[in-house]
Amino acid sequence: MRDIFTMGARPVAILDGLRFGPLDVPRNSYLYSHVVAGIGGYGNRLGVPTVGGEVFFDASYNGNPLVNAMCVGIAPVDGIVRAAASGVGNVLMLIGADTGRDGLHGATFSSVDDPEASHRGVIQVGNPFLEKQLMEACLELLSQGSVVAMQDLGAAGMTSSIVECASRGDVGVDIDVALVPRREDGMNAYEIMLSESQERMVLVATPDRVAEITDVLNKWSLNASVIGRVTDTGNIVVRDGKDVVCDVPVRNFIDDCPVYPIDPGTPAYLETVQQLDLDTIPDIDASAVDSTLLRMLESPNLGSRRGIWEQYDHTILTNTVLGPGQADAAVIRQKGTRGGMAISLDCTEPRLPRSLSGRAACGG
Repeated sequence: MRDIFTMGARPVAILDGLRFGPLDVPRNSYLYSHVVAGIGGYGNRLGVPTVGGEVFFDASYNGNPLVNAMCVGIAPVDGIVRAAASGVGNVLMLIGADTGRDGLHGATFSSVDDPEASHRGVIQVGNPFLEKQLMEACLELLSQGSVVAMQDLGAAGMTSSIVECASRGDVGVDIDVALVPRREDGMNAYEIMLSESQERMVLVATPDRVAEITDVLNKWSLNASVIGRVTDTGNIVVRDGKDVVCDVPVRNFIDDCPVYPIDPGTPAYLETVQQLDLDTIPDIDASAVDSTLLRMLESPNLGSRRGIWEQYDHTILTNTVLGPGQADAAVIRQKGTRGGMAISLDCTEPRLPRSLSGRAACGG
């Protein structure tokens, strides 16, 4: 969501691609029900319709589901805003929610050897109502040209977002974490910089627009704090009051960062399924047709998705012409015009034979 509206586009639709392990495993069934409910719980309250998606079940996702979220937004062609800091002396502002300890190492915990042993702080605490306020405030600021750049705070929090913003503009930044609004006591600079607390943005603005920006954020009951400025040093300088806790070239985080060496290879199962010639598969014996059909119908990969999409509000905003279960793609109108769009999401499963994978990708 934030990736879309930070560019000046108003979100109009959400789709989700979901992957789970077989549902006869209790842990997978638990994850399935709670992930689906969580998507509905957040999206429905946010006020953007979830109009489609797809789901697949395979043992490779046992205990480790995959959620791919897609958000569609509409913006004027000449109204797209880039996240590139510029203008030496311009200020950096942190807007939105307070910063807490939730989400620390959230970007990396699923890649560690034992995610279950990770501390609970890696889980971000989302607030869809606050996200709605932030979305409206950001779109208002962008529509009136109040900001130079805007960047979502996602993985690794302010660390990645501010560094990326500075790198795109080929500038440096100087920030003071003591100026960051917090909802927990005793947070150090490391925690503040890496927190992945949700519903936050970093803005770059000229000093003369700070009061205007603050007024808009106050209208939407959100924080707006000046936390730093753009410099010409090419470094990211992080202060905690009078103490400098970091002074590192921005390029060390982007272009000159250590590279993780990998030795890619093709999995054996993928080579096997891609070499399978479907013409060599014998026809089903007539006596086995009934039992084979029943086995196919028992598969959740062929079953109805009604139990999922009925939990999602796909009519909010009153733009949905064709929703889930009505066609191969959702169709939404664009109010005030004669135009609309058809939206679909699908993914080829590598475990399927190549020809079947192609059909799945096209057919949905």
